[in-house]
Amino acid sequence: QVQLVESGGGLVQVGGSLRLSCVASVPLLWSTVMSWYRQAPGKERELVAASFGTGPTKYADSVGGRFTISRENAESTVYLQMTRLKPEDTAVYYCNYRSMVQTSDDYWGQGTQVTVSS
Repeated sequence: QVQLVESGGGLVQVGGSLRLSCVASVPLLWSTVMSWYRQAPGKERELVAASFGTGPTKYADSVGGRFTISRENAESTVYLQMTRLKPEDTAVYYCNYRSMVQTSDDYWGQGTQVTVSS
């Protein structure tokens, strides 16, 4: 069982920045994919950004150039730096842990609310 604890959400004005953190209860390995998803009211959960243990990252088109995902394996932590925030970024943001080797390993954090006011 992997536990994920997110922090860093809050209320921010349009154009502002926030940094989300997610700490895992296990080491992050080369085979670990750490991702951030978000879910806005009335919408499906969507992938925001993903960090692969071998180095590559992936972003949703809507956040490319504004959000940056990074990870500190030694700290079992993944970050999401969000800049130039827009009202449409308002959502609950969830951290996800997935293993590329042990495919049954798929865990979620409790979520953290991000609200962007105009």
